[in-house]
Amino acid sequence: METFNAIAWLPLCAGVTIAGLVLAFLAFRRRGAAAGMRMTAWALLPVAAYLTGALQTLWTVGSAVVGFVTSLVFNPTVWIGVAVAGLSVVLFVVSGVMRGRKLSAGRGLGRKKKTGADTPETEQAVRPAQAAPAVGQKTTQPLPKPAPRKAAAKADDDFSDIEELLKRRGIS
Repeated sequence: METFNAIAWLPLCAGVTIAGLVLAFLAFRRRGAAAGMRMTAWALLPVAAYLTGALQTLWTVGSAVVGFVTSLVFNPTVWIGVAVAGLSVVLFVVSGVMRGRKLSAGRGLGRKKKTGADTPETEQAVRPAQAAPAVGQKTTQPLPKPAPRKAAAKADDDFSDIEELLKRRGIS
C-alpha cells in the first residue's frame, strides 16, 4: 500500500474528471445530448472512485493481477500448474463425451427401431397363418386384440402434415 499512498490521487482524479467534462461538452455540442450525457457519466467516475474508496480497491486488484501474471510468466512451477489444469479440463470434456455416448447407447438398446416391416399391418400380411384360421378350421380361441395405440396414432396425426411436406421436398 505504500505505492498507493505515494500517489496524489485527488488531483489526478480531479484532472481526469475535468478533462472528461471538457470532452463531454464538446461531444454535447457536436453529437447531441445523449453523447454528452454519456461522456459526462464516464468523466465523473474517477472522482467517484476516489471519494468512495473504490480506487484503492481497484489498485489492490490491479496489483494482484499484475503480480499473478508476472509470476505466471517467469515461474516454471506455475506453468506446470497451468498444464495440469488444462489436462483436467480435457479429462472432463472427454469423460462427458464418453458418458453421453454410453447413455445414448443404453437408451438405444431398450427400444427397437420401427421400420415399415415392423408395423402391425405388415406383420399380419407377413404371417397370415397366425392371423386367420385356415379354410374349414374352427377357431377355438378368439383372435388376440391389438394393443391400443391411440396415443401413437394421435402423435402420427400431429406430424403427418410435416412428414408429407418433407417427402414432397425430398427430405426423408
